[in-house]
Amino acid sequence: MDDELITERRPVAFPRVFGYLRRLTGGPARHSALVDSLTEFCRQHELMLCEVFTDRETTVAVRSPAFVGLLDALQLPGTYGAVVPALSHLCPKRLADERMRQMEATGTRLMTIRPTRQPAAPSTRTLSPNPHPRTRRNT
Repeated sequence: MDDELITERRPVAFPRVFGYLRRLTGGPARHSALVDSLTEFCRQHELMLCEVFTDRETTVAVRSPAFVGLLDALQLPGTYGAVVPALSHLCPKRLADERMRQMEATGTRLMTIRPTRQPAAPSTRTLSPNPHPRTRRNT
């Protein structure tokens, strides 16, 4: 994760983001609290949270329905990236490398509300060498 600013001082034409959660414990109230935290993060950083994809299964595959939905959404024109409460929501450790590879292929950003290094500031990671929001090209 790098510590660069998300959108406060960067020109972002289409700050659309999609949330992703892995809800293994807790009930509807816990899910609602997690969605609220994603919503508040996006509000603070002037991002538009378009949808939140949630894996509710205890056994998560690399290509779970919610993760496939997130990957599809990240390929929409003008998508800035994905936001998760913490990297642990992205996937179990055993799937991390493959899921990150698949997300990198979208050319968007991954933002975490609770970064692993500096708890005071949110973290963002560019999932491709392109420092600007991805625009879809027909090639």
